Amino acid sequence: MDESVVVSPDWLASRLDDPTVRVVDVRDAWEYDGIGHLPGAVTVPFDSYRDESDVDRGTLPGADAFADLLGQAGIDEGDTIVAYDDTHGVFAARFVLTAIEYGHEDVRLLDGDYSAWNREHETTSDEPDVEPTEYEADPLDPNESPLVDREAVEDALERNAVFVDTREKDEFEEARLPGAVRFDWREVVDDETRRLKPEDDLEALLEEHGITRDREIVLYCNTARRISHTYVVLTALGYENVRFYEGSLTDWLAADGEIETGPVASE
Repeated sequence: MDESVVVSPDWLASRLDDPTVRVVDVRDAWEYDGIGHLPGAVTVPFDSYRDESDVDRGTLPGADAFADLLGQAGIDEGDTIVAYDDTHGVFAARFVLTAIEYGHEDVRLLDGDYSAWNREHETTSDEPDVEPTEYEADPLDPNESPLVDREAVEDALERNAVFVDTREKDEFEEARLPGAVRFDWREVVDDETRRLKPEDDLEALLEEHGITRDREIVLYCNTARRISHTYVVLTALGYENVRFYEGSLTDWLAADGEIETGPVASE
């Protein structure tokens, strides 16, 4: 697993004294305050970097709004950011994807979540002293971004792309993109450890679903949260031809895109 994308609790624990490693807690503020958090972590709640009002742009908050959030959290452009939540990493992965899209070069997901960390490492209720910065976002060029719009998705449907639906079974059967395969994002997580399954197991699991390195992969869910986790995992495994449909099924249905319904034989 590529440590420039996903890091273990031990990796992070050994670097907590490094001032350029910034830990971001994306849980609700009451969890950060009332339950505790990782030492040195700053709070950037999930709903603060998600705009539910702009369907055309998906749910990204906008470059200026995101830069303000990171500046208020005392983060510099050159810092190494490690994000975590307490939901197997799905909300933290959305933060990772957002930071990548707005040009932060070194942002990583903590393997596991708060509960996994808490089993072997100390937590605290002390808030760190934060000195705000003048963070400047540098959004990716559209040609370099993994995000694709509806037109690009329509084009990919004409090719041999594999469309990966990361939602639950009932959602998949209610409506899905034509030819999509269902790959519940939680399948990559070990229920006991709350961390990602071993790399060999992940590779085998992906292959079972037809998700292989030689294929163009397009991810979608409903509002681009769950695919963030799958995107980070695939990136950490070295998959290169992965696209991220930011508008996801919400955007597709709004445009009356073609869908399939009902169960499939493999389900």
